[in-house]
Amino acid sequence: MAKHTKAQRNHKYSLHSRQRKVNRKYKDTIFRMLFKDRNNLLSLYNAMNKKNYTDASALQVVTLENAIYLGMKNDLAFIMDMNLYLYEHQSTYNPNMPLRDLFYISNEYQKMVVQQSLYSSTIQKIPAPKFIVFYNGTKEINDLTEFRLSSAYECPTEDPDLELRVTVLNVNDGHNKALMEQCQTLKEYAQYVARVRKYVSSNELSLEEAVEKAVTECINENILRDFLSSNRAEVINMSIFEYDKELEEKKLRRAEFQAGMEAGIEKGIEQGIAKGQQDLLTQKIKAKLAKGKSLELIADELEEDISVIEKLLNQETI
Repeated sequence: MAKHTKAQRNHKYSLHSRQRKVNRKYKDTIFRMLFKDRNNLLSLYNAMNKKNYTDASALQVVTLENAIYLGMKNDLAFIMDMNLYLYEHQSTYNPNMPLRDLFYISNEYQKMVVQQSLYSSTIQKIPAPKFIVFYNGTKEINDLTEFRLSSAYECPTEDPDLELRVTVLNVNDGHNKALMEQCQTLKEYAQYVARVRKYVSSNELSLEEAVEKAVTECINENILRDFLSSNRAEVINMSIFEYDKELEEKKLRRAEFQAGMEAGIEKGIEQGIAKGQQDLLTQKIKAKLAKGKSLELIADELEEDISVIEKLLNQETI
């Protein structure tokens, strides 16, 4: 039997050309733009897996470019060493990533086996999935965090029939230093993001001026120099978009928290009033019982159903 090269084995999982209809426009990010370059992506793969591959053509990109299913997307998907890697960049802390990845990987697998019979007596082989999130938001998290699909189950179980684990790596500047040293592009990306945030948070410059200054300094200091020089206008526009999006999401979370607090206070007041009314009614019932009155007479005098009277008395004796 002829042996296949690694590139041929990776490419055996061909995707069907049919695509789902998109339901909104896909907006690129700087992270995705950087690592759409196969050499950069291979460098990141090598750093993540302690490999030293040099042939970027062995890496098969299978990102579903136009597939935004239920408003969810994935930044990068590729096959290497017979595994399917799903890389996602996030600037917000999102514990729902396992469920999102479940939808996405289902879509990937469906396209891989669309021309195969799943009723065959022969097992249909598929690449094993690896789910990674590169997080660079402002919320402080550990260098490495793991999200599990089972955490979302209404009824927790120690041995769930369906599990999906997502590894979350903090790629803010100063975190995961060993990984950063192994992948120079990721390290410089983190430095660029930190530079943008530094100037924006100073409140001395407008958002546009802060991004312009960060780009210029990074080019001068040899941080993503070639990438920023070649894509300066697009990067500036993207950075402004990403930072605006990040700020809007923070505002939304604050608004949701405030609304939740107010709703909780209102509910607490309502529950307190109801409890007070119930206690008062119970006291009246006890006073009438002490005078030897029957439950039927008490219900009639208090204009309450006798079942309510009995329920309150039962609660008192529990």
